[in-house]
Amino acid sequence: MATLPHEMTIEILLRLSVKDLLRFKCVSKPWCSSIDDPDFIKLHLSHSVKTNTNHSLILRHCEYHFFSVNYDSLKTTQRLNHPLGEQKTPIKILGTCNGLLAVIDDNGRIFLWNPSTRKSQVLPSTEIEFSSPSIFFPRSTYYGFGYDPISDDYKLVRMVQVHGKNNSYLHSEAKVYSLRSNCWRRIKDFCFYLILHRKFGILANNALHWMVFKTPQSWKQNLVGFDLGTEEFRFLELPDLCLDKLFCYDIKAMGGYNCLTATFRDSNDVVAEVWIMKEYGVKESWVKLISWNQPHLLSCFPSVVVVPLAFSKNGDKVLFSSDKFWQMVQS
Repeated sequence: MATLPHEMTIEILLRLSVKDLLRFKCVSKPWCSSIDDPDFIKLHLSHSVKTNTNHSLILRHCEYHFFSVNYDSLKTTQRLNHPLGEQKTPIKILGTCNGLLAVIDDNGRIFLWNPSTRKSQVLPSTEIEFSSPSIFFPRSTYYGFGYDPISDDYKLVRMVQVHGKNNSYLHSEAKVYSLRSNCWRRIKDFCFYLILHRKFGILANNALHWMVFKTPQSWKQNLVGFDLGTEEFRFLELPDLCLDKLFCYDIKAMGGYNCLTATFRDSNDVVAEVWIMKEYGVKESWVKLISWNQPHLLSCFPSVVVVPLAFSKNGDKVLFSSDKFWQMVQS
């Protein structure tokens, strides 16, 4: 193996898993240097994305246990080392990108964590710059984590909003953390309303996405995107659905596309529809991937939301979850 040309060795290493690469760093100093090289890391990531390999689900159990689950074999699981070591401190995931996780503990400390290399970094803290008139007024906090290839930078977005009684007033702010500069900065405020607590953004097409409301009184959710390059917000149109039915929405990223799940009641069934946005920002490009009837969820509706977690490697199955079950469905 030592007589192989350097270019051929790199081509072989690109096809290995992160776990194997960490082991093979011990083979020799040249191998260690090649595997640690930032250009090789980018090539390995690009190869994994193109070939749909090295993908796994990260699951949290009992607030501080984390497991990695293979997409194509749910029985293949691996216990991950907690970024806080053996401390049984609850942490929540704020976002994930390129194998990195942004997580937050009960003390408000935010970490960037690489479960594969077992390395983590604590982010500098940042205060909320507006004062809340009362601790009894509810605060909504949304996060999003992603990579901007234009600036070659990982960014964490935090949006905070405080609602007054009967929405009589509203304070809000948006900040972005840059890993490259290791600091937070405030950006232009947003023109929509956050209702849920600590909902994290979904990364697709170099933008983070959330389901939000255009007005505090609105019952209809809207899809908003945050471009990681321009750092601007924009609304994206949803597909035309049966508006006379009660919907529960959820947004995910699957196969590099925005993926919308609409769960609603239809006669004696609970129906979950999965839509994919084929061309980013174009309403007409929404395509219905699957429609799935689940009558056994009637007693749970409308509180139940069926969420797609992942495609299988060959793309012919979708893994769904809800508060009640997990199930793989043929697409």
